[in-house]
Amino acid sequence: MTERLKPRPFTGRDMTAILVAFFAVVIAVNVLMARFAMSTFGGKVVENSYVASQNYNEWLKRADAQERLGWEDRITLDATRHVLLAVRKDGAPLGGVRASATINHPVGRTAPVALSFEPAAGGVLRSVEPLAVGRWRLDLIVRHGADEARYREDLQ
Repeated sequence: MTERLKPRPFTGRDMTAILVAFFAVVIAVNVLMARFAMSTFGGKVVENSYVASQNYNEWLKRADAQERLGWEDRITLDATRHVLLAVRKDGAPLGGVRASATINHPVGRTAPVALSFEPAAGGVLRSVEPLAVGRWRLDLIVRHGADEARYREDLQ
């Protein structure tokens, strides 16, 4: 006959080990998630939400005026990572356009940098400076005479 092994009794030490392991895992996951959250999003969309809310109606008026211009923008990157900007109205290139822009990292990892444009072939504007590899947010101001339009584009 084989002798049966007696099961070991469940002690307070076993329960303590289970509780300590459980809470160690929970705390480790919380610390890891908090670290990821802080490293990827700065948490600030506007400096002061109250002041921004007071400007909301003015922003809507500007957006309506920009929509009435009927401009179509096409923002791309060429092979050398220069920003190409084509502005059209009724399908034709809009001549005499001036543009200025700032670029920054979408989650605020870098300070905004000014970007200037020069005319290129076919009524396209080309940035003087190429963009570094990575994700960038382009805040663009396009002017034609007294008219102005603002665009925001994420580039990669």
